[in-house]
Amino acid sequence: MTTSPQEQAPAQPPAQPQPAAPGGHPQRWLILGVLCLAVLTVVLDNTVLNVAIPSLTRELGAATSDIQWMINAYSLVQSGLLLTAGSAADRYGRKKLLAVGLALFGAGSLVAGLADSTGQLIAARAGMGVGGALLMTTVLAVAIQIFTPEEQPKAIGIWAAVNSLGFAAGPLLGGFMLNHFWWGAIFLINIPVAVLALVAVVVLVPESKNPQGDRPDLLGAVLSTIGMASLVYAIISGPEHGWTSGRVLLTAAVAIVVLAAFAYWESRIPYPMIDMHFFRNRQFTGAVSGGVLITFGMGGSLFLLTQHMQFVLGYEPLEAGLRTAPLALMIVALNFTGVAAKWAARLGTPLAIGLGMAVMAAGLASIATMASGGYAGTLLGLVLIGAGAAVASPAMSHAIMSAIPPEKAGVGGGINGTVAEFGTGLGVAVLGALLNSRFAALIPVAATSLPGALAAAGSDEEKAEITDAFSSGLESSLLVGSLAVLLGGLVAGTLLRRAERANSA
Repeated sequence: MTTSPQEQAPAQPPAQPQPAAPGGHPQRWLILGVLCLAVLTVVLDNTVLNVAIPSLTRELGAATSDIQWMINAYSLVQSGLLLTAGSAADRYGRKKLLAVGLALFGAGSLVAGLADSTGQLIAARAGMGVGGALLMTTVLAVAIQIFTPEEQPKAIGIWAAVNSLGFAAGPLLGGFMLNHFWWGAIFLINIPVAVLALVAVVVLVPESKNPQGDRPDLLGAVLSTIGMASLVYAIISGPEHGWTSGRVLLTAAVAIVVLAAFAYWESRIPYPMIDMHFFRNRQFTGAVSGGVLITFGMGGSLFLLTQHMQFVLGYEPLEAGLRTAPLALMIVALNFTGVAAKWAARLGTPLAIGLGMAVMAAGLASIATMASGGYAGTLLGLVLIGAGAAVASPAMSHAIMSAIPPEKAGVGGGINGTVAEFGTGLGVAVLGALLNSRFAALIPVAATSLPGALAAAGSDEEKAEITDAFSSGLESSLLVGSLAVLLGGLVAGTLLRRAERANSA
């Protein structure tokens, strides 16, 4: 009779408690500030490059394909390595990997800021993506270790608020830097922040790792990296090359095959990077499904909304960034004051996530139906989205981390980051495709983009028809996003509620 690899595996000692005081680490709030500083640096770099595209095109002679790789190199490397980085942090030490991530991110920023060719800049951005993956996974894992279960929702809320602040502040900071300095300054500004955070991490952050010392899952790391990078590349290249193009279909097929092989491998080995039994946990599956749809709706709708503000309403990029800032400011205000954590605790996780996502869906619907009438409807929608996300998003992250054993906190952080990357990329791709198809069907001229259609228009009446067509496409796309977020809230809330009842029983 043969035995499975799980049956052959030697018995593992029970997990030992992490080295934290019963009441949490005595300097936990100061440490959280250091962690948030590191997160802010990484999140800013996700959006700050977009405003520098004209400068890079002019000063480096960058072609369109070069610009795309400057942006995508960072996100592809980061999203591909999130799971591997989380697993490595659990095994080798979260503090150690956090310090390595800061060092790599700072070194990559230095090379990027001093680059004198597009190839150097693309390579530097890829190196920054490695550092960003280590940072995004270890920060959340360290926060879980140093805070008590009662304080974790508030700590995760502050972490989520810093993420939102960085997302909103990236274009504003980039615009300010480019108005006063050359394009390399947007990368060099990362260096003093990374150095300060690195020193603080070495001095303040306690080391923690998986006491079981699981064997490294090298094949799982390779498969997850290739699979996730291929999946994200297929999603972000679909709108540009066409969803039925050979490049997109081949990349998507590679992603499906490799990720399926990864899931099979993880279910067969005694020391998996991700225990496939997690997906039998209703709390885990509910939080992950809700997390994908919450980032799907918010990431995709904001991508479309910024285009609407610039192309239809005529705002400059900096002004458009300022007018979308209320969303992030609402998240920051509710989470830094602890109001969102109190609401979530009072409502309970299932209801907090369901209600928060319903409010977000109402905000998206408000923008869809009122955006053409001016900024007032957009402002209302942004405030509603921010309020809903402030409650639902931290509760979702806490539900994911709570469903995973503490010794696997790094993997939990990697899953949380992967959910955000996947949902945002999918939202941009799908909602963008819906807008483009609706827009192309309604415009009176042959063009593939709003600027191209306006340039080809022969009269003011045609231009008015074109902007109306774009607004109609925006409305349809945002309504789909609203429906997706609402559905996500129902699914996540139902699964989490069932998990609570099963646990209590």
